Amino acid sequence: MWTNFAGDQTCFPSKFARPATVDEVSRLVTEAASRGDTVRVVGAGHSFGGNVLTDGTLISLDELSGLHHADPATGLVRIGAGTRLHELNRLLDAHGLAMPNLGDINVQSAAGAISTATHGTGRKLGNLATTVESIELVKADGSVMELSTGDELRAARVSVGALGVITAYTLRTVPSFRLHEERRKMPLTRVLSELDDHVDGNDHFQFFAFPHTRDVLAKSLNRSGEPANPPGRAAEYVNDMLVENRALDAVSKVGRRWPKQIPRLNRTMTALASSSSRVDVSHRVFSSPRQVRFTESEWALPRAACVEVVRAIQAEIDRQGLAVNFPLEVRFVAADEASLLSPSFGRETAYVAVHMYEGMPWRPYLEAVQRIATEHGGRPHWGKRHSLDAATLAGRYPEWETFQTIRRAYDPDGVFANNHIRRIFGA
Repeated sequence: MWTNFAGDQTCFPSKFARPATVDEVSRLVTEAASRGDTVRVVGAGHSFGGNVLTDGTLISLDELSGLHHADPATGLVRIGAGTRLHELNRLLDAHGLAMPNLGDINVQSAAGAISTATHGTGRKLGNLATTVESIELVKADGSVMELSTGDELRAARVSVGALGVITAYTLRTVPSFRLHEERRKMPLTRVLSELDDHVDGNDHFQFFAFPHTRDVLAKSLNRSGEPANPPGRAAEYVNDMLVENRALDAVSKVGRRWPKQIPRLNRTMTALASSSSRVDVSHRVFSSPRQVRFTESEWALPRAACVEVVRAIQAEIDRQGLAVNFPLEVRFVAADEASLLSPSFGRETAYVAVHMYEGMPWRPYLEAVQRIATEHGGRPHWGKRHSLDAATLAGRYPEWETFQTIRRAYDPDGVFANNHIRRIFGA
């Protein structure tokens, strides 16, 4: 049995394989196709949707990892698709290189994060897929392609595994840099009224807003030439592990047992948050440990709709009396057209993520958020929960048919199409 990180997606593949070479991947795909098996691929299992599920062949990318080549002069690096982001950061560091932007979780595989358009925050920076210069991919007929130009590359950057098995990437990195992080507790009304100033005035800006509270935790990151002054190991443990993980887990358990206490508990968690400042190597600032289990939905919205959507979600929580013990997480990315299915295609984007603690009823909350988001032109994060189908999604992506033409050419018999892929992309 395979189970994802959250423990809420499971499947029983008839074959589970960890190929160590591209030739092995090709053989596995052609053998599965000859049996009529569906082939899906798994990295770290950090998706919250049904991307991975199959009763056919499940291919792990764990052995297809590591740094193949790095050129500090050009910033181009070649990596195995199964490389975990935290390992990639360590390998790049050794060559004086870094990813230009990262999300706040670093346990995903490169392929999983890139293929679902995982992102950080920064209005001038795109999602991880925008760093992809070329892709090595095994098609449904077992042939191996190197995609480096044109619409085929734009389709494969963000494809949710629907075009084939990605085995390697060439990425464009930047010289390593340091970031100055500032965390501040601020009134939600002030953050929303001054939102453009915060987003435009920082390299990276995001905020966390617990329902039923007046304050948010705002986090800004800016490039810095100052020497690193990371917190000591004891302070880091207290903040990252005790406050951000164990305290949240403990409070969430109490809220799950006594939902009516959640507003008071959320105010307690907000009160525990404190202002802080540090300078450190970029990837250490971007990422933080996440050990609390939850399920999640996230929506890419036109940036101009952000304030209205956040207010609408907060109002809907109050109107329905929803028991929500996790904060809304709000981030910002640049418009891009590097990927046909980029959720930020053609528009500056605000991402609003919502979570529900494990074991709690998530459907009413996530469905309410989906309704609000779609009313404002929202597009779902490809790795998180949503219930939209191909007919609805087609109208939200200007180059949807270009992607579908390439998908039909690469996988005409639906070898890579499980139930989830058929729902979001069609048969």
